[in-house]
Amino acid sequence: MERDTYALEELDPHIGNLPLEQIHQGTIQGFIAKRKADGVSSGTVRRELAVVRRILKLAALYWRDEAGKPWLEGQPPMFRLPDWDDKKKPYPISHDEERRLLSVMPQHLSNMTLFALYTGARESVIAQLRWEWLNHIKEIDRYVFLVPGDFTKNGTDCLIPLNIRVQAMVLSLKDTHPERVFVYRDKPVLRMHNSGWKLAWKKAGLPMDKTIQKGPHDMRHTFARRLRSAMVPHEVIKALLHHVDGDVTINYAPAQLEELFRAVDAILEQKTLLRVVNSI
Repeated sequence: MERDTYALEELDPHIGNLPLEQIHQGTIQGFIAKRKADGVSSGTVRRELAVVRRILKLAALYWRDEAGKPWLEGQPPMFRLPDWDDKKKPYPISHDEERRLLSVMPQHLSNMTLFALYTGARESVIAQLRWEWLNHIKEIDRYVFLVPGDFTKNGTDCLIPLNIRVQAMVLSLKDTHPERVFVYRDKPVLRMHNSGWKLAWKKAGLPMDKTIQKGPHDMRHTFARRLRSAMVPHEVIKALLHHVDGDVTINYAPAQLEELFRAVDAILEQKTLLRVVNSI
């Protein structure tokens, strides 16, 4: 909601005074040009325009006035979305960089980052985590979060198995808030990529190059790279990253869950092994 509100505030000077039927490629072009001139990435502009497209779709298909007529007659317009070939490259972090980053973060942000590193969950999911989604798999004495599709990017339920380190951290937070997992001063943390994150990234000595990502999504890339390094099967990685395209064959019965837990445990063991090797 906060992000959508910001997008609409940026759009308002350009199309805020127009009737819905006058919002189209021609009238949004000034907004696109202004955002580019301001140095905003094309990816950010595409996300902002997605808010407009959503509103126009609702106005055409669902919303009605007192007479029962749609707010917008006909099909909602399509936009040519900008692509300035400016996509930033991901930056998976090393185990040493992980240690430095976590050590300079406030505790609540360190907990969220640890969760991201060892589950691959998206920032939006982590910020929304609720205790009611935590499930104990009695047959194997392990914990998972089962996130409803209403809170995931692709609209399908997402299962997040916890390795031992993350499980211990999560259970240690059980009494901090009755509803939400990650809070600060009794209030839910709505975003990881905040001023605290940016300061910690800099203090940890991580790259400041403008061509790379420097946000929580890098933790997801780190998780995926470590799974590949641990020789985790491709279909298991897809299941853990919640890439749902019809060919993921992992079933979430207790016996099959063990394969997911072996994968998330493998990257924790990988870190332990690396520490031992480096100390020899």
